[in-house]
Amino acid sequence: MFSQTVELAPGAMHLTRYLTLDDQRAIAGTCLDLGAADAGFYTPIVRGEHPMSVCMLCLGRHWNARTYAYEAVRTDADGRPAPPLPAEFVAIARQAAAAAGFTVTPDTCIVNWYGAASRMGLHQDKDESPESIAEGLPVVSFSIGNTARFLLGGLRRRDPLQTLLLESGDAFVFGGPSRLRYHGVTRILAGTAPAGLPFEGRLNLTFRKF
Repeated sequence: MFSQTVELAPGAMHLTRYLTLDDQRAIAGTCLDLGAADAGFYTPIVRGEHPMSVCMLCLGRHWNARTYAYEAVRTDADGRPAPPLPAEFVAIARQAAAAAGFTVTPDTCIVNWYGAASRMGLHQDKDESPESIAEGLPVVSFSIGNTARFLLGGLRRRDPLQTLLLESGDAFVFGGPSRLRYHGVTRILAGTAPAGLPFEGRLNLTFRKF
């Protein structure tokens, strides 16, 4: 599979068709297995008691949707410890980061499962440690399943937005001067996933170093 790297801003790289279909099937299968076990997929409740429109699975560390903090156990859900981050996931994230010009060994992965009506509001990934943020260590994101309409903004919420499509197998890496750029998902395009994936919707895996 031919992958192309597109720089959207300094430190923000779109790696098209990065994962092979076999890679996507294997990653999705592991996510589904982990998601069906203890501390698996659940619907987070954010501040204001509103449910998120995605189902979430956290690996390595749990991200608490109420406090916006990382923790060892899911105190906002069932109190179970976060499952370990599989070594093969760490390896693929390291490789994608390197392809985008970064060096990082992630210790946390948030897997969001999008349905047809799921969205993700404009936000910054800023809950990692001050050291990780200061170093500009990247977030490495993989898309599997239906295509997402993705927004990439600037360092301020009011900055202009770029719109792009993240298709199944794409990677998106943002770090360095782009580490705190606002971003979000406005739409999931139904029926765009490649044949042969073992689920419906879109899986988005985002790796980061706490």
